[in-house]
Amino acid sequence: MKFGVVIFPGSNCDQDIIYVLEKIMGQQVVQLWHKDHDLQDVDFVILPGGFSFGDYLRSGAIARFSPIMREVISFAAKGGYVWGICNGFQILAEAGLVPGALLHNQSRKFICNNIYLKSQTSNSMLTSQVDADKALKIPIAHGEGNFFADADTIKELNDREQVLFRYCDAGGNISSASNPNGSIENIAGVCNKNRNVFGMMPHPERAADSLLANEDGLAIFESILSFVKA
Repeated sequence: MKFGVVIFPGSNCDQDIIYVLEKIMGQQVVQLWHKDHDLQDVDFVILPGGFSFGDYLRSGAIARFSPIMREVISFAAKGGYVWGICNGFQILAEAGLVPGALLHNQSRKFICNNIYLKSQTSNSMLTSQVDADKALKIPIAHGEGNFFADADTIKELNDREQVLFRYCDAGGNISSASNPNGSIENIAGVCNKNRNVFGMMPHPERAADSLLANEDGLAIFESILSFVKA
C-alpha cells in the first residue's frame, strides 16, 4: 500500500508516522509538501500532528487552504482514504471533511500525557481489528482537542457509528473523570459519513514501537492493513 504523508510548515509528527509505516509496517511512503499539487498516486493520505503555520487564527485554519488540500479534498470526495491525527484532525474539521470542531481544552492548558481510549465501532478501516474491550494507552499532545458538535450532529454520529474512539480510564470505563480535554461525550475520534475520512486527537504513531515500551497504537495500523487485504 502506498501512503502519502502531508508536511506543512510546523508539522512535527511527520517523521514519526513515516517511521512506523516504513520501518515497522513495511509500507511504501512518499512525503507530500503542502504546496504540492500532485498526490503521486497514493492509496492513503495522512495529515500528521504538529503546529501547522504556528496554529495562528485557529489550529488547522491556515493549513486547510494549502494548495495540496484541494487535492486531498478531491481525493476524499472520490472515496480515497484520508486520516488526520491531532493537528491533522483539526485540519480535516476546518476543511469540512469530518463533522464537528476542535475547541480549546476545557482546562485552557496544553496537555501532553498518556491517556486511554476505546474503540466504539468495528465498522471502520481504523478499528475493524481493534479489540473493543481493551483500553489502549495512547499519548495526546494538544491545546485544542476539545471535540464539539451540536446535538443533531452528535445524534447522527452515534446513530451512524461514526464515533471511532472515546476517552476512558485504564479499566475501560468512559466517564467525565477520564476525559482529558472536555470533549463532548468523551469523543476522541470520528469518521465521515462515507467512512473513508478519519480524524483522531491521540497519537498512535507514538505508541507503536517496542523501544517506547508501548505498542498499543500498532492495533490501529494493523487494522488499516488488514482492512485492505480483506
